[in-house]
Amino acid sequence: MGKKIYVGNLPFTATSESLSEVFSAFGTVDSSKIITDRDTGRSKGFGFVEMNDSAAADTAIAQLHGSDLGGRSLTVNEARPMEKREGGSFGGSRGGNRDRDNRQSTNRW
Repeated sequence: MGKKIYVGNLPFTATSESLSEVFSAFGTVDSSKIITDRDTGRSKGFGFVEMNDSAAADTAIAQLHGSDLGGRSLTVNEARPMEKREGGSFGGSRGGNRDRDNRQSTNRW
């Protein structure tokens, strides 16, 4: 099974294609993606690369971590699973599926 690699501190000019090109020197790249801001479309300065060969991925991580790309020192390591985030911009559950027919009235007037 392959590995998903986190790549941070990317120059804002980096593209998914240029990221894939850097990692392809170590083996076959299955996919690469630069994460962008959903409102502006601008790069957030990090991305992910997936490589099918774990050994090639480990070599890429070891060789590229701390290396220079576009004047920036890359942070490269194995990606961790995404943590579950609570709430949203309103700070809690939106209650989209609650059963409104079975709730008790709290109105005491």
